[in-house]
Amino acid sequence: MEDLNNNMDEYIKGRYKDAIDYYWNASKNNKTWYKATHSLTVIFGALVTLIASLASSNFITGIPTLEMLFALGTPVLAALLTIIAGFSQSFQWGSAWHNMILTAQHLQKEFDKYLVTPESERNYSEEAEKLNNFVINESEGFFARMLGGTKPSSGKKEPEINQDKNQI
Repeated sequence: MEDLNNNMDEYIKGRYKDAIDYYWNASKNNKTWYKATHSLTVIFGALVTLIASLASSNFITGIPTLEMLFALGTPVLAALLTIIAGFSQSFQWGSAWHNMILTAQHLQKEFDKYLVTPESERNYSEEAEKLNNFVINESEGFFARMLGGTKPSSGKKEPEINQDKNQI
């Protein structure tokens, strides 16, 4: 029986560690994409303005190669700017980064609670169920945010909140 408890304990610890690592790694990836797309948006926005201004200036008038380059450069950079902004808007890397950090921290809090619970009082099936429900809820919430919908109902009735007294 003690071997079974040790195996279950290691299993639950491993699940928490894997989930926490996943969310921290996913947050780093989202942070990288968020910063890259926002940096490129600023850079391409400035370049479109600069090239459009230079294209209409006397600086390049009379130099056919520069006139053509600047005439083509403005719409190409504007299109790239639109594509980058579209990706940034579609994938919501900023909000995903934020949510992944909060999820990792919440999981760490739950894992800490688990670790400070005396081994004799740990309920492995309850802990596994809690972890599974948490990950499922976070996944549903993530897809709802990304696809712009609402979170699917789990079938459980949520407690109603009394608006006047802010009590459940």
